[in-house]
Formats: sequence, C-alpha cells, structure tokens
Amino acid sequence: MKGPLFYSKILLFGEYGIIKDSKGLSIPYSFYNGALKADENLSENESAKTSNESLKRYIDYLEKINPELVLFDIELLKRHVNTGMYFDSSIPQGYGVGSSGALVAAIYDKYAQDKITVLENLTREKLLKLKAIFSEMESFFHGKSSGLDPLNSYLSIPILINSKDNIEATGIPSQKTEGKNAVFLLDSGIIGETAPMVSLFMENMKQEGFRSMLKNQFIKHTDACVDDFLNGDIKSLFRNTKQLSKVVLSHFKPMIPQQFHELWKKGIETNEYYLKLCGSGGGGYILGFTEDIDKAKQSLAAYKLEVVYNF
Repeated sequence: MKGPLFYSKILLFGEYGIIKDSKGLSIPYSFYNGALKADENLSENESAKTSNESLKRYIDYLEKINPELVLFDIELLKRHVNTGMYFDSSIPQGYGVGSSGALVAAIYDKYAQDKITVLENLTREKLLKLKAIFSEMESFFHGKSSGLDPLNSYLSIPILINSKDNIEATGIPSQKTEGKNAVFLLDSGIIGETAPMVSLFMENMKQEGFRSMLKNQFIKHTDACVDDFLNGDIKSLFRNTKQLSKVVLSHFKPMIPQQFHELWKKGIETNEYYLKLCGSGGGGYILGFTEDIDKAKQSLAAYKLEVVYNF
C-alpha cells in the first residue's frame, strides 16, 4: 500500500497575523512531502514505528470529532494502522513547513466519507468547510490550528487568506529561474515547538500596546506584502518586507532564536536580505527575502540556505 504524496507548505506572509484576521499567502513546497505507507514488520524501522504509534493515539482523537463536521471510516483506518500503516515523510518536524498538515491531508483524503475533492468546483463555502475540518483534525498536534497547512497540502495550490471567513485559491507570479529576487529558507538548526510559541503570542495579546502594534504595524505591513507579491510590485514588496522584518525583530524577539538576532539586524542594515518568521518561529526555518540572491548567499555563506522561489 502506498498513498498519494502530500507536500509541505510555506506561509509566505501571515504568521501570527492570520490569528487576528490579517491577510496571508500560503504556497505548496514540493521539495518535502509525505505519504501513507504500510509495513507489516515495523520493528526494524524506528521512525515508522513511532509514526504508527502516534496514529493509534490519533484514531482515538478522530473518533471524538463532531460527526456533523466530518465522518471517517474509522474501522478501515484502525485495520490499516493495526497492520503497520505509518506516515512516511521527508518533511522536517518543528520546522514551520507543515509536517502535521501533510499527515492530516493524507488521512482526510483516504478515510473521510463524503469528502470534498480537489477536482470539484472549489467554492468559498467548500474551502471554508475544508478549513474548518482540517482545523479540528490538526488541533490534535498543536492545541490550536487554523487548518491552513492541511488545506494547502491537500489542494496543492497557493491559497490567499483575505480574512478568517474569506479564503480563495490564487495564482502567484510565475517563477523566473534567472530572477535575482528570491525567497529562501535558512536552517536555524533548532527544532521549534509550535504550541509554546502560540501560547506566548496569546499571552502578549492581553497587553494593549502589543495589540495596537499588531494592528497598526504588523498586520498593516503583512497585508501590503501580500498585495505587492500578488500584483508583482517588487519595489513596494521589498519596502514592506523590510518594515515587517523590523517589526518582528522589535516585538517578536522570543520567537527568533537568540543566535539569529544579529544576523536579522544585519540584513535590515545592509539591505542584502530581510528575514521573517516561517511558521511560529522558535527554531526550524527562518524565511528570507532578497533582491539579489547571489549577494545574500555570500552574506549567509555560513548557513544552510535553500532557495524556494525566484522571481
């Protein structure tokens, strides 16, 4: 048995902001992916065994989900898990690229009854219903999930978040392999935990000053970045990304691993690159934007850098 592949995702813009209704833009990233597989002899494969045990706990959780939202063929799922099914994935966990999202998408795809498929006309209602289902399914892993990661993984198309109740599939400017402008990932070498970062953010939200910064600076620049990116307004995009990078360095410091504070600042001062959070931060990947990828590569030669998108 081998299921279809589900890709990782990158939230280009909108981390934390989308919790409070900012815009967001999420794209599939096919470099990493995962699929359901079965192996009757799990004892020889440590990661498959761990995944299989995690799926057993996940079944108990799925059984409790409101059947009016989604129904699963639990018996079939149990049978498969008991005969050695696991999620075989190259997606790094705790890196902000949607490892649990791909698993959720794979489970929904194979075991949900009356599922909404990728082939039908995806109206806003259907997208929102899928998002609600995935939010519930993924909460098992994070405590609170927007449902966007699995949605992206399931549909494998860029998704534009206009607000909580308004999402749509979108096109993004086409890749130019020769383009000097680029989006890249920087490996922090540390595994990030989503739940503690999100609860830290929720704690900060209790302060009036933080809330007003979020609305007047963070969300303002995030929304502008999304519009600039989709409209291909490169100059404005980098102007707003720089502002966003500054706001994050000032107000989201705990989400940036300590040893990257100086590097972050250097990018803003030299304009060689601008860094931002990839997912909830705390480790994992850091997302970078640059107007000159060659310069950025030189400047960041000591780090593991992966180009995601040239434009």
